Amino acid sequence: MRKSFLLSAFTVFSLAVLAQSDKPDMDVVQKIRTEGLNNSRVMEHAFYLTDVSGPRLNNSTGYLKAANWAKDKLKEWGLDAKLEAWGDWGKGWDLQRSYIAMTAPYYRPLIAFPKAWCNGTNGLQNAEIIIITAKDSLELDSYKGKLKGKVILLPRTDTLKHSFLPDATRFNEEQLKKMADWEPAARPANQQRGPGNGTRPAGPAMSANRVKDFAQKEGAVAILSATPRGHDGTLFVSGGGSYAATAPGNFLDITVAYEDYMTLYRLAAAKIPVKMEVDVKTSFNTKDIKGYNVVAEIKGTDSKLKDEVVIIGGHLDSWHAATGATDNAAGCSVMMEAIRILKATGFKPRRTIRICLWGGEEQGLHGSRNYVRNHLTDTAKNTSNAAGEKVSAYYNLDNGTGKIRGIYTQGNPGVKSIFAQWLEPFSDLGAATITLQNTGGTDHQSFDRVSIPGFQFIQDVIEYDTRTHHTNMDTYDHLIPEDLKQAATIVASFVYNTAQREEKLPRKPAPAQTGQQRQGF
Repeated sequence: MRKSFLLSAFTVFSLAVLAQSDKPDMDVVQKIRTEGLNNSRVMEHAFYLTDVSGPRLNNSTGYLKAANWAKDKLKEWGLDAKLEAWGDWGKGWDLQRSYIAMTAPYYRPLIAFPKAWCNGTNGLQNAEIIIITAKDSLELDSYKGKLKGKVILLPRTDTLKHSFLPDATRFNEEQLKKMADWEPAARPANQQRGPGNGTRPAGPAMSANRVKDFAQKEGAVAILSATPRGHDGTLFVSGGGSYAATAPGNFLDITVAYEDYMTLYRLAAAKIPVKMEVDVKTSFNTKDIKGYNVVAEIKGTDSKLKDEVVIIGGHLDSWHAATGATDNAAGCSVMMEAIRILKATGFKPRRTIRICLWGGEEQGLHGSRNYVRNHLTDTAKNTSNAAGEKVSAYYNLDNGTGKIRGIYTQGNPGVKSIFAQWLEPFSDLGAATITLQNTGGTDHQSFDRVSIPGFQFIQDVIEYDTRTHHTNMDTYDHLIPEDLKQAATIVASFVYNTAQREEKLPRKPAPAQTGQQRQGF
């Protein structure tokens, strides 16, 4: 009995020591807080990534401008930094001119953006609107010879749904408690993003792509698209077709504000002639079809741990209707600022710290997936290789401008108590929630899928889904400086703790292979 008692006492003592081993150094935390909250430059980073660089569609002029600026800035701070090709991507595309207006029955400028990778109009075109009501290929053939020089509309059956909810929201205490209390037995739910204020449109009777192929052959000028989700002048704009290097040019598809689209549709449906002026100029770049990430690092100093790595990142690419401020210049600016904070405090990490700003996330996590595949994966087993085993953690930020409220553990119970201690010094800043939930749709998945601990922080949703995500409203003015300062400070502290910890973060078991991986956007 005595022996058992001593063993039990030793076990309790050992657990207590382990529990204390992840307590952060409060002197260092205070230095990080002072630098991050009082001397922040996060909004300066955001300015250069948005207003100065412009839209950052992958491989566009704006993307490469932003990537080179970030690389040079990281070098200025003393990091080894480079643009690293991750494989073949496809065409670069830039929008050079866009003028779209209704000229009859009266003049009205329209809120509109061409979709990415579409051709232009080859100069100013004066065009009449025609509604195509075909329900099948046979009916579509009846429009032969009638579409040349026309702008096409498809019929709509949806209506604008007025919202009585605020665009911008923060997580309340009840929501955060539900996330913290979530258990794996419960059905997984991604609570990261709040619901939008609109509804998804009812689709036309016939595929828009089928109509576009037919219209292009017939010599039409463009097709117009809309969704009531983008009401009040907000447009949700993405791609208009293939960006593969050898793909033919895509027929011009223009996203129009829902209210403008419905005005055009009602007039045309009432047999009132509607005329437009359309002048769109685009350019393609096929000289360099490679995709690029920005990769930089601070070398570790501990002889035993310097070959191990802590990675942080966010995706640098955006869509093109605005400057991609909340999606995701915010995350990239925070991650760069976290690095700047650590450099400013004179921190000498035991492990190597690496920052990666990803390309091609919007089209399927291409930059991070290929980085993980090229460097960190045993492709035969689809799990981490020797280099991947040396990665202690990957931290990602990609859900808008909202401050950090906690972290998703991606179902890894081994990190829960560790993260609790690391968040404790920031409870006064509103960050305390740790959930076993998974969250998806961004670059931490590329690491998580090969059993490298990959984490996304919980952020207040603000107006991400309702107003800024993939829209023409995603500009610098929708960033909240105090939230981004808070986020950068917390990320810097997490990086510090991960780099200094005696052991790498615990891993969860490798997932069972299903032969199919979820693709996030």
